[in-house]
Amino acid sequence: MAWEEWDQLKATAAERGNQQMQLNGLPPGEGGGSGGGQGDLKVSEAALAAVGDHAFKLYGRLWPEARTPVARSTGRAGDDLVGKSFALGGALRHVAARWDRQLGTLMDACAHISNHMDFSAKTHKDSDEWIQRGMSSIHALDAGFDQSYGPAGEKRTTQG
Repeated sequence: MAWEEWDQLKATAAERGNQQMQLNGLPPGEGGGSGGGQGDLKVSEAALAAVGDHAFKLYGRLWPEARTPVARSTGRAGDDLVGKSFALGGALRHVAARWDRQLGTLMDACAHISNHMDFSAKTHKDSDEWIQRGMSSIHALDAGFDQSYGPAGEKRTTQG
């Protein structure tokens, strides 16, 4: 974001009057929050897979696209300037090295997100299947307590 853009955003916010900035939230009454009666958090396997897929694709694109010829040339320019005894050369080398480290950190974060979404989708699916198996066995338990059947499944007759 350019400095001019930031100044414009601050000016626009000031024009709105006493409305305050809200970070990571919604105004009251527009959903979210814990008292809104929205229910439990729900997520589908497809939604988790989509997030993981986007993170995986971003991971694959970051190094070739973010390490553009301009970024590579910054390091080469730094080396050249150092060779000619310019102090700026060391600063350019530092910027190039810092960019590569930050890019690596971002790539690690994308890989972590992708792997975590895959893990979460599998874990939730396994949990859902375990719950479903447990719930389906309740019918068998109920039948065992049915008083119309005697030992070994013999039908009891009631005397009236």
